[in-house]
Amino acid sequence: MSTTATTPAPAAAPVLKEMSFLDRWLPAWILLAMAVGLLLGRFIPGLNTALEAVKIGEVSLPIAIGLLVMMYPVLAKVRYDETHRVTGDKRLLTLSLVLNWIVGPALMFVLAWIFLSDLPEYRTGLIIVGLARCIAMVFIWNDLACGDREAAAVLVAINSVFQVVAFGALGWFYLQLLPSWLGLPTTSADFSVWAIVASVLVFLGIPLLAGFLTRVFGEKAKGRQWYEETFLPKIGPWALYGLLFTIVLLFALQGDAITSQPLDVARIAVPLLLYFVLMFAISLFASKAVGLNYAKSTAVAFTAAGNNFELAIAVAIGTFGVTSGQALAGVVGPLIEVPVLVGLVYVSLWAGRRLFPNDPTVPARRTSGVRA
Repeated sequence: MSTTATTPAPAAAPVLKEMSFLDRWLPAWILLAMAVGLLLGRFIPGLNTALEAVKIGEVSLPIAIGLLVMMYPVLAKVRYDETHRVTGDKRLLTLSLVLNWIVGPALMFVLAWIFLSDLPEYRTGLIIVGLARCIAMVFIWNDLACGDREAAAVLVAINSVFQVVAFGALGWFYLQLLPSWLGLPTTSADFSVWAIVASVLVFLGIPLLAGFLTRVFGEKAKGRQWYEETFLPKIGPWALYGLLFTIVLLFALQGDAITSQPLDVARIAVPLLLYFVLMFAISLFASKAVGLNYAKSTAVAFTAAGNNFELAIAVAIGTFGVTSGQALAGVVGPLIEVPVLVGLVYVSLWAGRRLFPNDPTVPARRTSGVRA
C-alpha cells in the first residue's frame, strides 16, 4: 500500500486508469473481506464467543489489534513538524467543527426519523452512530485519496477532544430534548464517559504516540530521506493488512446477526448510505467554497463523513445490551461505511481535477495504495 513519487501526468490523464492493480481492485479486497467475515460468523459455531472472550472496553481485543495495526503506518507518515500550518488555518478548523458537531449529528437525526420512525431501537442506534465522529479509518480513506495527512491528524485530534466533552450532552439533546420539543417520543440513555475516553485513548492515542515517536527517532537516527524513502514503504502495506483483518473480524463477530435479519439490515442501510454520501458531498463543496485546496478539502470531507463505529457499538452495547436493536444498528454502520467510503475515495480522485482546476495538491497519477 505504499506509493512512490512519480512525475505528474497531464491534468487530463484518466486517474483511475493509471492506478495500480492494488488500488483498482481495493474495493474487491474489502468486499471479499466482508464476505469472508460474514461467512465465518454465520457458519463457525462459537467464533463470535471466542472473539469476544477478551475485550478492551466493549471492543474485541483482536479487532482492537487490527485497528492499531491499520492506523500505525498512516500516523507514522504524518510530518508532525508541519501541523502548525493546519492549526493556524481558522477556515479549516471552524468548518470541520461545524460539519462534525452540528451538521453531522443533525443530518443523522433527520434521516433516522424519516426512515426509521416506526423502529425506535434502530433509530436510536443510528443517532448514536451520528454522534460518534471518526477517529480511526478516516486516516486510510484520506491517504488513499491523497488528502492532507497533517490536516487529518489535527482534525481527528480535535474530534477526539470534542468526543469526550460533547458526546454525552449531544446524546441527551438528540435523544431527549429535541424530540420533546418536536412532540416526538424520547429515549433515555446513560452514556459512559469511561467508554468514550477509553475509545479515544486506545484507538487514537496509542497509534498516534507510536507514529509520532517512530518519526522523531527514525529521522533523528537516519534522516528524513531514509525515513520517507526506505522505512515508510516497508511498513506501508501493513495499513491494508490491518484494514482487511479488522473487516474480517468485525463481520465475523456479527455475521449471524446480520445474515439472519436481512430486511432489518436493509432498513438501517438506507439512511446510512444517504448520510455518508450527503456528508461527503456537503463537506467537499463547503471546503471548496471557503477556499481550501483539494488536499485539505479531502481531509475535511472524509473526517466529517466517517464515524467512530468502535465507540458507537461500545456505547450501544453498554447502554442497551449486546442483542439490542441499537447494537445491531451500530454494527450495520461499518457494513455500509466501509464500501461507501472506499467508493468515495475513487469519486474524490475522479472529481479532483474538475472541482479544483490547476490545484497542485490534486493527484495526477497514482501507482499503489496508501502513499509512502
